[in-house]
Amino acid sequence: MATNGSSRYDAVIVGGGHNGLVAAAYLARGGYRVLVLERLARTGGAAVSAAAFPGVDARLSRYSYLVSLLPAKVVRELGLRLELRRRRISSYTPAVRDGKPTGLLVDAGDPGRTGESFRALTGSDREWRAWREFYGTTGRVAERVFPTLTEPLPSRDELRRRIGDGAAWTDLFERPLGETVERTFTDDLVRGVVLTDALIGTFTHAHDPALRQNRCFLYHVIGNGTGDWDVPVGGMGAVTDALAGAALAAGAEIRTGHEVTAIAGDGRGEAEVSYRHADGEATVAARRVLVNAAPATLARLLGTAPEPAPEGAQLKVNMVLRRLPRLRDPGADPRDAFAGTFHIAEGYRQLEAAYAEAAAGRMPSAPPSEIYCHTLTDPSILGPEAVRQGLQTLTLFGLHMPARLFGDPAAKERALAASLAQLDAVLAEPIADCLAVDADGRPCVEARTPPELERELGLPGGHIFHRDLAFPFLPEEPGAHEGSAAERWGVATARPDVLLCGAGAVRGGGVSGIPGHNAARAALEDLANPAR
Repeated sequence: MATNGSSRYDAVIVGGGHNGLVAAAYLARGGYRVLVLERLARTGGAAVSAAAFPGVDARLSRYSYLVSLLPAKVVRELGLRLELRRRRISSYTPAVRDGKPTGLLVDAGDPGRTGESFRALTGSDREWRAWREFYGTTGRVAERVFPTLTEPLPSRDELRRRIGDGAAWTDLFERPLGETVERTFTDDLVRGVVLTDALIGTFTHAHDPALRQNRCFLYHVIGNGTGDWDVPVGGMGAVTDALAGAALAAGAEIRTGHEVTAIAGDGRGEAEVSYRHADGEATVAARRVLVNAAPATLARLLGTAPEPAPEGAQLKVNMVLRRLPRLRDPGADPRDAFAGTFHIAEGYRQLEAAYAEAAAGRMPSAPPSEIYCHTLTDPSILGPEAVRQGLQTLTLFGLHMPARLFGDPAAKERALAASLAQLDAVLAEPIADCLAVDADGRPCVEARTPPELERELGLPGGHIFHRDLAFPFLPEEPGAHEGSAAERWGVATARPDVLLCGAGAVRGGGVSGIPGHNAARAALEDLANPAR
């Protein structure tokens, strides 16, 4: 993208992922001169679409794939031309009971159908009643917590008062989630379906005393006050293309193929941002620097000691199919089962066993994962010929696949084979028989491991959240800049002129734009006050 050659800006944003673009749009709309520097050849970061298979006209959401946390207020305030489509089917989980294949279907549009599925699986209404009560509670928590994510950080006590439910506070914020799951549900499969939201992108277990599972669970159930996970029409690239358009329309300058190499300065004057590009190296000055990168990356740019290295723990698999596979469960329609989240090997005991194996340095023998079919909700990512052929896409997200397992060059193929074998175990035909082939005759399946995410996207350890998620309230211990705009908005770093606007901010994680919004709000406060 074009450059105007200027060497001085009000704000320089390091990284053109979705959070950086949100920050750029807000700051430019505020009348400030903004420059975005992106290392890759295009903006979007992990939220991009790509034609992954030669000769197959399907633009897949290659890395991130669903949207829940992007606030409607951000979409509205930035005037984004974006459609997020609700999935009617929440989830389907295959099972075997009394030697017969069956499954649990959660139909968000038909509670009666869902209740009947619970009864058929468990033999009574007990789990269905517990499910409705539990998610009724999380829904009320979501309504009260989600609006705070785009406000200055509340204190722990303020957030507890806002929730107004002492039991819910204890269950979600103070005690390991496993205690609540085990107290509330008795069926192992139902327990597992609940627990999965506490494990996505987070290598932990139900009874982790550090409550990593609770933090992950919270962010997976509060999105826009409902917890719904929606399909971006046109794929994830449509989200970041809309954000880039908003930033450019507001007057921000975006330079791709420009890698930031250092951030210098003493925090009292203008910062100096050094970068390299195809024609050499350069430096620009900025009153504020917003970093849409992991804290470990920021430490390298500042030349300071990094915090402990994060570790990602997932396997992302993209597939294009000639047709959806048939299921062993004779009562399950594949168009229902794959439209929502299709849980594989995610019973409660299975999840805990897989974690124990991975923590011991062994590939899980029954890797847990979840799948969904984008094209059942949004076929627009397919070209006309692909639609005519009836192609469908599948996205598999594998859990408990930490980076430590992928030191062996053959580990990726073993992980992929083991994950697809668990899928085959619940199908009436091998998934390989349903895969489309590309122009070179190769099956349309690709996988990405944490080390590959580090190489391709710059995510330290392949951690999709940049580091462990944080509860959305002020830290108990004040930071170096207590009371500053950056501290109040949860985006502070060791330098007052450098703000964190990526997933590693206090309210980061997921495709949300929330850290970008909050860093922009903090920067706008500072830039409006010349004394700061």
